[in-house]
Amino acid sequence: MLIKKFFLYHLLVLALMKTATAQTCTSIGQTPSTAFPVCGTKSFIQQSVPVCVTHEIPGPNCNVPGDGTHTDVNPYWYKFTCYTSGTLGFTITPNTLSDDYDWQIFDITNKTADAVFTDKSLYVCMNWSGEGGKTGASSAGTSLDVCGGYGQPLFSKMPTITKGHNYLLLISHFDGDSQSGYSLSFDGGTADITDPTVPELQSATYRCLNNTIKVALTKKVNCTTLAADGSDFTFVTTGGYQVTGASSTQCSNGFDLDTITLTLNTTLPSGDYIIAAQAGTDGNTLANTCGNPVPVGDTLHFHIGTPSVVTTVSDVTTGCAPDQLKVGLSSPVRCGSIAADGSDFTISGPTTVSITAAYGLCDSDNLTDTIVLQLSRPIYTKGNYSVTIKNGSDGNTLLGECGQSVLYPQTTVFHTADTVNAAFSYTRNIDCKISTIDFSHDGAHDVNSWLWTFEDSSTATTQEVVKVYNSFGVKTSQLIVSNGVCTDTAFTSITFEKTLGAYFTVDPGPYCPLDVVMAKDSSYGNIIRYYWDYGNGVTSVSPSAEPQQYFPTSREQQYLIRLIVEDELHCKDTADHYITAVTSCYIDVPNAFSPNNDGVNDYLYPLNAYKAIDLYFAVYNRVGQLVFETTDWTKRWDGNVKGQPADIGTYVWMLRYTVKDSGKKIFRKGTATLIR
Repeated sequence: MLIKKFFLYHLLVLALMKTATAQTCTSIGQTPSTAFPVCGTKSFIQQSVPVCVTHEIPGPNCNVPGDGTHTDVNPYWYKFTCYTSGTLGFTITPNTLSDDYDWQIFDITNKTADAVFTDKSLYVCMNWSGEGGKTGASSAGTSLDVCGGYGQPLFSKMPTITKGHNYLLLISHFDGDSQSGYSLSFDGGTADITDPTVPELQSATYRCLNNTIKVALTKKVNCTTLAADGSDFTFVTTGGYQVTGASSTQCSNGFDLDTITLTLNTTLPSGDYIIAAQAGTDGNTLANTCGNPVPVGDTLHFHIGTPSVVTTVSDVTTGCAPDQLKVGLSSPVRCGSIAADGSDFTISGPTTVSITAAYGLCDSDNLTDTIVLQLSRPIYTKGNYSVTIKNGSDGNTLLGECGQSVLYPQTTVFHTADTVNAAFSYTRNIDCKISTIDFSHDGAHDVNSWLWTFEDSSTATTQEVVKVYNSFGVKTSQLIVSNGVCTDTAFTSITFEKTLGAYFTVDPGPYCPLDVVMAKDSSYGNIIRYYWDYGNGVTSVSPSAEPQQYFPTSREQQYLIRLIVEDELHCKDTADHYITAVTSCYIDVPNAFSPNNDGVNDYLYPLNAYKAIDLYFAVYNRVGQLVFETTDWTKRWDGNVKGQPADIGTYVWMLRYTVKDSGKKIFRKGTATLIR
């Protein structure tokens, strides 16, 4: 045997070559939706396993050597319901004991059966051991999650199942070159999966269309217990009436049924009838998976009335601007009696509209109680319209199930609503920093619902809305309107532009005495007034800034220059900039300093180097050793060398820089005395 799962693909190819029958699993019982019903009192024998493969099976992650993707290879599926909560034990015994069978259980309560292929949360327990032999769930198991690969135990721990829940059991035959089957029995455990109730006859309905009786049961029974000749049923009523056949569409893709169609030997006249369950020619009455039979002698009463002209139009369904109508009938009619061109009906109303086609929403008996009329164009105008049943171009009007003609001419009134338009209007009231917009919808065409949505996620539900904005930019507005039937949406964007702006540029300095400060205005808008405040006690109303000089009282001082502009709406805007002015720009180096932290001459550095660029300052001791250097004049020597106080005495300094305004290069040197 190849290593399990890991070489799954190659094994399947080999199986295909050997049998030439491998295919996607579509046979009844080999898919979740067609699973075998099982119960705890029966053993189930599968003589052979057709070769096929469908899906990967989700479950717990496995990191076992030799394990791989779990796939329902050559599967059969089984379904059961838990009637008493507890643990579930079962055994799968291969016909060829060395065969490798795997299994997994899913809880599909309130889920579709095929969800087992995608929903990992449905997992209950599993065993994908690579060993051959008997497998299942028993008290010998120690884990609910047995992965694939050699050496894995064949029995898992018994899972706990819950009363009222529905389950699926997948049995997968990994040995693709063998079609030998197995037996399945439920043993051990405390849970009960055997339905304690007995199936009974529930109702019978006579269908005169094809002379059949529809029988419904209270519980599902096995398809194999239904005798095709109908001998499971007999008429209690005298008159020579016989059941000649029985079938169920549920058996075409499943193993059990709860509805049966009985074929009769003759048409039944009006009257009261009784049918009863009996043992058929197949030797049994109807029975469920657990062998519980429908009781012999269980009866059903039904009545057949006199066919009459009873079918009427019960309702007409429309929508917004309908281009088709759904005509509801009080009782079913034969689909074959509907004229395909729609000529069984006419429409009249405020606007002219014709019918171009008609068809029924037909059931399996080719009966319908709903007819769809296709219109030549949508109905946009509101009003009361009439739909009238008449004799069609096929030579007849609509016919009831028993062939009786529908009453005609028969007229029913229906109402259509106006289409609506969500287009809205607005007016803007702009007031400097705050703008107000009045939104309004005209409410035409019976609109009774408004939903406004704005770019800031705010909403409103009134016909008129006032929106206040205190910022500029693009503002969006959406309106959805409805009259209860028709709906429409409109959208617009409004741009609020800033029409007035105070702007100016100025070099922030620092400025030396006698330097001229010149601001440059770049304001925009329909400006009618300017107001300059230069921060030095000087103001002006000139559109252009006036040159200014500053004489600070401290060594370095900031001044605020402010510009206020006003437009013709008397809106105002303000712009501010700070500049720095200094008392001196004369660059010099002190001839002495005393680094004693008294706040006076504690450092050695070039003073007032505001206008110096490309500056370099260096200090040397008496033997020519460099003790300090910088290219930033604000970084000063504190009299320390390598963290230790320098000796008292004379030091040589050198300074070079370029004058910012003139570009003149300066080099100076001198001495300074360090005093402590």
